[in-house]
Amino acid sequence: MKTRLPLPVHLQFWDLFLIELSNWRWGWRNLALTGTVLPMFGIVLLGSFARELGASALSFVLVGNLVMALLFEHMGKLISHFAYLKMAGSLDYFATLPIRKNVLILAASSAFFILFLPSMFVVLAGGAWILGLELQIHPLALLVVPLCALPLAGIGALMGVSFRTPEEAAAVGRLLTILMLAIGPVLIPPDRLPGWLVWLGFLSPATYAASALRQVLLGPLTSRLLLDSAVLAACIIISFWLVDRKMDWRED
Repeated sequence: MKTRLPLPVHLQFWDLFLIELSNWRWGWRNLALTGTVLPMFGIVLLGSFARELGASALSFVLVGNLVMALLFEHMGKLISHFAYLKMAGSLDYFATLPIRKNVLILAASSAFFILFLPSMFVVLAGGAWILGLELQIHPLALLVVPLCALPLAGIGALMGVSFRTPEEAAAVGRLLTILMLAIGPVLIPPDRLPGWLVWLGFLSPATYAASALRQVLLGPLTSRLLLDSAVLAACIIISFWLVDRKMDWRED
């Protein structure tokens, strides 16, 4: 009997992407609702306090709430998704197929990202209108926005496969989300934070994501974007490598 050769990587990705997307066709309304309502309320509430501080503080409110939506609706959902796959034995099924672990993670992340895009556009446009900010979207946003989402996807997948139950993974994920929003200049400008929180923020990918998004969505571009992009790319490599080591799979 001839052994069936694995599909090329791009075909593996496409098939898994369609599987992941179809699995969430019933939940896209919930994703759009929670990914839009929560950050919009955050923009209204924080914006009412930040108006006196000027456009710079308002830019932190807008982009910080966009990062919050990414954390809750991208990283958080991937935590729950991979925790459920592990508990239900679906990862054991995928392990029997001639596919790569990282392709599965990338396909799941891409599916969630596609479902998140409508919420992102609403939060970005609606938040800018509420805060009276003028968007200056740079073409590099097409690269930077996915670059900000992928590290969170890797962290979400890693946490999802690291805990015994989805409940444990979700609880730790919510705690991590709060910490990533609280440390560093994500929602609040650095001059309004204690120095130790600013320094702790350098350990969080959310800090670099917020900085990169502010530059490509509101401007201006600075050399800091190179640092932000490099750190985010390193976070992608590290998180995907860790989940590749942690996820149970067949022997190569």
